Amino acid sequence: MTRYPQENIKPYDQNGNKTAQVEMMFNHIAPTYDRLNHLLSWGIDKYWRRKAIQRLKPFSPKQIMDVATGTGDFAIQACSMLHPSKLIGTDISESMMDIAREKVRQKGLEKQISFAKEDCTALSFREEQFDAITVAFGVRNFDNLDLALKEMHRVLKRNGHLVILELSDPKSFPIKQLYNLYSNIIIPFFGKILSKDNCAYNYLPQSIKAFPQGEIMQDIIRKAGFSDVSFQRLTFGICTLYFATK
Repeated sequence: MTRYPQENIKPYDQNGNKTAQVEMMFNHIAPTYDRLNHLLSWGIDKYWRRKAIQRLKPFSPKQIMDVATGTGDFAIQACSMLHPSKLIGTDISESMMDIAREKVRQKGLEKQISFAKEDCTALSFREEQFDAITVAFGVRNFDNLDLALKEMHRVLKRNGHLVILELSDPKSFPIKQLYNLYSNIIIPFFGKILSKDNCAYNYLPQSIKAFPQGEIMQDIIRKAGFSDVSFQRLTFGICTLYFATK
């Protein structure tokens, strides 16, 4: 399988295991993650999530898996918009999912939404179990993108759908220059102050820049076995929405 540049970008020790480091990073920043996420994105992340979930509305998926679910914002929003019978959020960080579980408890959604620690490159679920799989702002953290996509393809039902949201590097002037300034200076500065993690918010812009985007990512998804793969750039190319069918 192909190794992609972002798989070599790691939060702490460049020679260490990426999955273990990403787990440690998110466990560490979990208490401040939501606050920083909404602050540094100026709240636009909520619009991006809504756009992604709307792509699934015509298909009314009943069984959904939200990969790299984090603190559960996407899972909760998907549940409220799509009304599935079951939605399971998976992640490698228990600290992030503990926050997600509390949000779900407060909203009374425990019967619809559950969470489980899962490695996306070796999912424990049976073949063709889910009608839809979503990943919001998590694929660039995967240690093996090809294997993770193949696993998601395996557990997705025939004619099921994959939705991926990921931050991307805008290409047009002057958005590219302004975004580079924001992501390379402002985000690490505030991230360091508020999260008390010197590395996590330096890792963020590095992993975005290294991640395959647009047509390249479209081909990678197609190579994993998906068909009808399309993508849409959002907010001047700061975020990209990928949509695929099994």
